Amino acid sequence: MTSTNDIRRGFLDYFKANGHQVVPSAPLVPHNDPTLMFVNAGMVPFKNVFTGLETRPYTTATSSQKCVRAGGKHNDLDNVGYTARHHTFFEMLGNFSFGDYFKERAIELAWGLLTKEWGLSPDRLIATVYHTDDEAFDLWKRIAGLPDSRIIRIPTKDNFWAMGPDGPSGPCSEIFFDHGDHIPGGPPGSPDEDGDRFVEIWNLVFMQHLQENDVIVSDLPKPQIDTGMGLERVAAVLQGVTDNYDTDTFKALIAASEELTHTKAEGERMASHRVIADHLRASGFLIADGVLPSNEGRGYVLRRIMRRAMRHAHLLGAKDPLMWRLVPQLVAEMGQAFTELQRAQPLIEATLLQEETRFRQTLANGLRLLDEATGRMAAGGTLPGETAFRLYDTYGFPYDLTEDALRPKGIAVDRAGFDTAMAEQKARARAAWKGSGEKASDELWYDLAEEVGATEFTGYVGHDGEGVVQAIVKDGARVETAGEGETVTLVLNQTPFYGESGGQVGDAGKLSSLKGFEGVVEDTSKPLGKLHALRTRVASGSVAVGDTLAQSVDAERRAATRANHSATHLLHAALRDVLGGHVTQKGSLVAPDRLRFDFSHPKALSLDEIARVEAEVNAEIRANEPVSTRLMTPDDAVAAGALALFGEKYGDEVRVLSMGREGADRRYSVELCGGTHVDATGDIALFKIVAESAVSSGVRRIEALTGAGALAWLNGRDQKLREAAASLKASPDEVPARIAALADANRKLERELAEAKKALAMGGGSMADATGPEDVGGTAFLGRVVEGLDPKELRSTVDAMKSEVGSGVAALVAINDGRASVAVGVSADKAGKPSAVDLVKAAVAALGGQGGGGRPDMAQGGGPDGAKADAALQAVRDALATGGA
Repeated sequence: MTSTNDIRRGFLDYFKANGHQVVPSAPLVPHNDPTLMFVNAGMVPFKNVFTGLETRPYTTATSSQKCVRAGGKHNDLDNVGYTARHHTFFEMLGNFSFGDYFKERAIELAWGLLTKEWGLSPDRLIATVYHTDDEAFDLWKRIAGLPDSRIIRIPTKDNFWAMGPDGPSGPCSEIFFDHGDHIPGGPPGSPDEDGDRFVEIWNLVFMQHLQENDVIVSDLPKPQIDTGMGLERVAAVLQGVTDNYDTDTFKALIAASEELTHTKAEGERMASHRVIADHLRASGFLIADGVLPSNEGRGYVLRRIMRRAMRHAHLLGAKDPLMWRLVPQLVAEMGQAFTELQRAQPLIEATLLQEETRFRQTLANGLRLLDEATGRMAAGGTLPGETAFRLYDTYGFPYDLTEDALRPKGIAVDRAGFDTAMAEQKARARAAWKGSGEKASDELWYDLAEEVGATEFTGYVGHDGEGVVQAIVKDGARVETAGEGETVTLVLNQTPFYGESGGQVGDAGKLSSLKGFEGVVEDTSKPLGKLHALRTRVASGSVAVGDTLAQSVDAERRAATRANHSATHLLHAALRDVLGGHVTQKGSLVAPDRLRFDFSHPKALSLDEIARVEAEVNAEIRANEPVSTRLMTPDDAVAAGALALFGEKYGDEVRVLSMGREGADRRYSVELCGGTHVDATGDIALFKIVAESAVSSGVRRIEALTGAGALAWLNGRDQKLREAAASLKASPDEVPARIAALADANRKLERELAEAKKALAMGGGSMADATGPEDVGGTAFLGRVVEGLDPKELRSTVDAMKSEVGSGVAALVAINDGRASVAVGVSADKAGKPSAVDLVKAAVAALGGQGGGGRPDMAQGGGPDGAKADAALQAVRDALATGGA
């Protein structure tokens, strides 16, 4: 038997041998089409090549593209498990020509692969063409030798393809395989064409026209080829079965679920096993491509897929979570072709286990209420919409899951009643919000969020993408357009721009459109915690609501911000290790050029503590361990050891970020965080603390740098060290010792200078000026003026002068930098008469100052005018003369 892996490999090898570039599958999240939730066809990754917006170094290509159809227009979810060929996840084999070959070569290659390489009987193949495409009809006759009866002209849109109302379009030629007359059904175009006898296996699209508003306006200058063949369908044909679920990959996955549930895929249980196998593939690949379950957007679709499978596991009697135990079999079957499954296997398993553990409680509650509500209902009945809404609102039971659970009983659900109950709930929520005291300006954002829903953030997995403008806000009001020179706020349906939150600054970057619009995103905010609002300066052209914009985040700025953000997590863990478990985050700032981290701690960190913290963080960086993310409830996350961030508002689910090496019980750092982070700790490169200070009582702040910023800071310090070494005529290693020696010598000189100045003071400024005490009003008085004497030395110098006087008064005025300080001492035998305080106040007044004080035997003061030092001494004499002894 030819395995599915062999078929995929054989297809790609065949086209490679025929000159095609083998292109790996693009991720399931499209980055070139904002109108698509997931990649749903093989040509989606090449859309911009077909439209001429992008050129590649090859003109022919082949791929096996991962696809998901489970949301929006292309939604096969409800049919999966109950039909032979519906899937949520499937692979599309394709070959493409970008202006190289056209119809003839495309038909030759397709016919050669099917009949020569894979050995299908030409007698069991049928081709269809668009009813006016005579060229394709003639080519099938000439190349394949098909008779007219097996080349069917189809006059409907089924055989005419268009990229949209505007863009490339052209006729199709589909290839059908005939399973035989023992299978019910007729050929394409017949009344019973929906039977299973004839199955479409390949569609060849001949892009040859350009259309506008669904009308063909011209032919393309270079016709192009886009083909698509479902791998699961052709595998069924080549493996001789009529049901995709009987092919080897599905049989292996179903066998694994049979073993784990101890049930056979027979009868009523067959659909459940098929649902589990299909949804396991979709869930695994979506998680591997960065989608995690949530209540919005793509994450919500993933959650619906997962929960539908988990309900069927419950129906099979699985007592414990099942899906995560099937992941090894999925990786064994498909991991060789898609290595992302191997890389993400731990995350896939952890996400499925966590989701199913939570959902089992939801399911038990919901099914109990559902049984009570439908216990007396017969087939053909309808569950009231209000009951379905209560299941959703109270127990988190999705509407489509209610429908799926009631399908076997033949009971419908009143969708209109459900929608009415939902609208009433929104009205109540709005009334409650208006009474919450939120600022009035938020009402615009509340209205917008209610109208368009939350912005889907795609920036966890990339810097670029496209989005559709849903609203333009200028000066607090919504507008329809904005032109050159205006600064407005744009809201798109999806964006890679991170909105400021959790301490991380918002992203900046560029926007553009095919209409000539160029915009500079200066900042991104996150109103209501739901919308990503891009403050944009229109550099050229204009932008309007409904426009599709290319978005490009400043990758260098984002990378630096991510490194700083991840470093704060490692810093937090290191601080707790070094200082103790009392350390908790009290705030942070994460910017491209720096990080700031506030934390609880009663005192300043010592140099040794700072060094130990730095060493721990850099050790984790050098270990270069991958950074992983899981979605959990806040309670479950904290119970699992995650640290919640200060001031962050958490919803029903949180991203749990783990980084660093594995310890005895957990990773080095586990925190709740919705920011963007590095893929591995080594991406941070380097961590350096540049400041540590107090913020308030019991709260300290660390400022630090990472990567190139840290290296530049260290290089700057090194350059200053080398400059200092050159000035000292020493090597950098000798600088500390040289500085210590200079400091000692300087202190010695300062002491010697102080002693010399005291000696000068005692000598009256110079030896020539030295005079003894004079008699003033019958009291011995010794007064001197000296320059450069430290005011701290005044009292001790005056005490020495008092000794020289014996019985009397000593006064000293010291001049420093234009100011003057004065001290007056009175000998003990005078008993404070005159008072030193009165005398010093007189001197201070003469210096232009005020006050002065001390004890009756010693007082000190000062004034701003050092030029009046002699006048200050004279004021002391005058006060002494009038006051008497």
